[in-house]
Amino acid sequence: MDHAYRLEMKPPAVDDYLRLRKESGLSARTVEEAENGINGAWASAHVVHVESGETVGMGRVLSDGGWYFHIIDMAVLPHHQRKGIGDAIMTALLDRIGEHAPNAYVNLLADPPGRRLYERHGFTESAPASVGMRRV
Repeated sequence: MDHAYRLEMKPPAVDDYLRLRKESGLSARTVEEAENGINGAWASAHVVHVESGETVGMGRVLSDGGWYFHIIDMAVLPHHQRKGIGDAIMTALLDRIGEHAPNAYVNLLADPPGRRLYERHGFTESAPASVGMRRV
């Protein structure tokens, strides 16, 4: 990530969180959901474009604090992609996990646009041994 951007190890503002989700292609959330959830993460990071002050990327980690860590909300605005922002966020989150839990089990759900990023950081598909499931 170049000097045009600054990484901050805290969650983005609620409005920025909602905008990043929407503009990066993640599912929309309500203001109430964002307000209730944004500070509930074990770790958070977001990236600011220095010149404009715009929040352009984010990621969060949910955890039991012991050994289990789940990466969520990885998002970078489309016009700021391919500039190392996703890599910087993922590296910062994984470094934070490594500082606290060297034998951590780290997982995530990988939508197609993020798979190359996650593979670069050592993630592999868990199927067929285990398959992600959800309840809607």
